[in-house]
Amino acid sequence: MKQRYEEHLRNGGPTEILAIESSCDETAAAVVRDGRVIISSVVASQMSSHERFGGVVPEVASRAHVEQISLVVDEALQKADRTLSELQAIAVTSGPGLIGALFVGVTAAKTLAQVAGLPIIDVHHLAGHMYAAALSDGVEPPFIALIVSGGHTELLQVNAGGEIIRLGKTRDDAAGEVFDKIARALELGYPGGPLIQQLASQGDPEYFDFPQAKLGDHSFDFSFSGLKSAVLLHLDRAKKSSQPLRKADIAASFQRAVVAALIAKTREALLQTGLDTLVVAGGVAANLALRDAAKSLCEELGIRLAVPDFWLCTDNAAMIGAAAYMRYKQRKLADLTLTGRAEFSIDQW
Repeated sequence: MKQRYEEHLRNGGPTEILAIESSCDETAAAVVRDGRVIISSVVASQMSSHERFGGVVPEVASRAHVEQISLVVDEALQKADRTLSELQAIAVTSGPGLIGALFVGVTAAKTLAQVAGLPIIDVHHLAGHMYAAALSDGVEPPFIALIVSGGHTELLQVNAGGEIIRLGKTRDDAAGEVFDKIARALELGYPGGPLIQQLASQGDPEYFDFPQAKLGDHSFDFSFSGLKSAVLLHLDRAKKSSQPLRKADIAASFQRAVVAALIAKTREALLQTGLDTLVVAGGVAANLALRDAAKSLCEELGIRLAVPDFWLCTDNAAMIGAAAYMRYKQRKLADLTLTGRAEFSIDQW
């Protein structure tokens, strides 16, 4: 395996990687060439299984991954018209995420790598989201990355060569998590992000001025628990006063507050670092209000904006293949001792 790997690096040629993603509630596999071209991508969603619970149930997710992983990998290879022996590496999300779900993907990847004699590359889930933008428009470091999803809200400085410096993160709830909780309070359903956006499009974003956390002049961290509490308190007061509940206006005002907080910190990071490219990624990057605000910010500062295509914002394996490509070239490989990690800081990847 090592000899074949070194020969490929010396001789060049396309690098095609089979990537696997199973960190939460999507079982996904993809074949990606040179970190930029999606040859195939398959995603088996579990959304309907978790919808009745109002959120992801770890035990249900793990069981579904076990049932789907072989089928998804086989379909990705068939759609790509590739066999394992024709590929150069296997990549897999090793964390962070639901530990049982991660184990399924990591075990499958290690098994395939051992059987095919291929190197294995472990990928941080957030790096996958970040490099999803490369699949859409070929963006490369250095850049500032704002990663916003159901479980994470992080502001990262990505230097040339891929070194990642975490500038800030959420101190409590992630932005996507708060979208889900407010959607539940508004009795909209799950997942909350698209439903809040749809309702907010019919409302007045200036209806109520919900607060933003003050974390100090020099902090790039985020905090959304206070905003969440303020919205829930407003809903409680409105219900007790028997006044008409202006759900659309509340959703619009809430969404405006989240986007404003995200953009304010991102603006500071861009000005401080002087970097001329912004990547916005993660599930919440599909939110139109956030995309519009990021576009306006970049136009104001005269910098480039890179946002993944809508379907690449949610969990998928193509983004894992994109993130793995740089590590393949840099000889940053894992081995068969690789395991899943529920907690995994991106600056330790």
